Amino acid sequence: MIGLKDGKHRLFQHDAEASAVVSQMLLDIERHGMDAIRRYSLQFDDWSPASFELSSSEIARAIGETDLQVVADTRYCQENVRRFAAAQLATLLPLETEIRPGVVLGHRHIPVERVGSYVPGGRYPMFGSAQMSVIPAKVAGVRSVVACTPPVRGLGYFPATIHALHEAGADRIFILGGVPALAMMAFGIEDVEPVDMLCGAGNRFVAEAKRQLYGRCGIDLLAGPTEIMVLADDTADPALVACDLLGQAEHDPHSGVCLIAHSEGWARAAVAELEKQLAVLPTREIAAVAWEQGGIVQVAASCDEAIQLANDYAPEHLELHVAAERESYFLERLTNYGSLFIGEETTVAYGDKTIGTNHILPTSRAARYTGGLWVGKFLKTCTYQRCTREASVEIAKVCERQCRAERMLAHAETARIRIERYGGEGFAQITASRHK
Repeated sequence: MIGLKDGKHRLFQHDAEASAVVSQMLLDIERHGMDAIRRYSLQFDDWSPASFELSSSEIARAIGETDLQVVADTRYCQENVRRFAAAQLATLLPLETEIRPGVVLGHRHIPVERVGSYVPGGRYPMFGSAQMSVIPAKVAGVRSVVACTPPVRGLGYFPATIHALHEAGADRIFILGGVPALAMMAFGIEDVEPVDMLCGAGNRFVAEAKRQLYGRCGIDLLAGPTEIMVLADDTADPALVACDLLGQAEHDPHSGVCLIAHSEGWARAAVAELEKQLAVLPTREIAAVAWEQGGIVQVAASCDEAIQLANDYAPEHLELHVAAERESYFLERLTNYGSLFIGEETTVAYGDKTIGTNHILPTSRAARYTGGLWVGKFLKTCTYQRCTREASVEIAKVCERQCRAERMLAHAETARIRIERYGGEGFAQITASRHK
């Protein structure tokens, strides 16, 4: 492996500053409720309306202010997300099986009841994020989805975001950002019931708030700055690869941008093309910092080394630009990624906005142990068991011995009493004499 550019590897690092700030805010909000929320909203967003929740008439007005082409395109995108979520749900079947005569085990997939969805604003009005959390929750069967999105300075809200949230199926919409939004949903303040799960992307303070609130409620995953890796052989188009790398670099100055190539000459051509495109990119002020600080370019000696490098990096987004006959080889061996985009025809932006897969994905190498947000995240897979009397005796005999071996005598008694009750008179007499 040859390293042509060594940026920061995207490892999760504890953010002491964010941790301290968020901890203090959460304690304050838990103690002082809406008064603290209003104070922080005014401090950080210059926003303190009579009510943070939008009324039905305000939602209708926002929808009316949304460009008709945006309305049509949002419908297209949301339908893709809804269809894919429904197809995923169809794979999650209930189970019941008789593992031994009279011993029946099973599971059910039960939706959580209340979800809090956070849709970020900040540098870009990412209204497309609305469907990524609300639609899978609703397809899963979640009864109530409360959505929060930060205010736009001087405007109050971004109409397309409100339209997207409404069309996705959010039951209540609040114009409230950052830590106060997550705290309101998790704690349950005033007439907002505490949610069972928080989901959605956000800045480092939002991510830290989710981390600290985990346990009080569930969360989808912890996600930091976005990442892209492109794995390319010499058949790839350097201009197209460079374009896709910059497409993610514009997200955030801390974005991770990684290229794994198969030859040094091709890699240098791709870097030169990236620098050329970066010079005229309208968002180069952000993308240039991401490329300078987080850009990584490596040249793998073989396909297997390229796969090893990709699996070690475990990127949020992984694009595969290789010859068609090699695609299946890579697909079968790549194991650590948030979402995989196969072939030059499929770019990360499709997943971010339109194609139907979810864009809330693991970063900072979390793809080693989790996938992204999907319909299954909103379901609890709960087991159950049932025995006949005859089976209960069989199970109880082993259970009693196991419990006594572990010296858990009260546990053993729960098994013994069933042996006595269901094992017949003869067994009951033997048991009684043994315990005299």
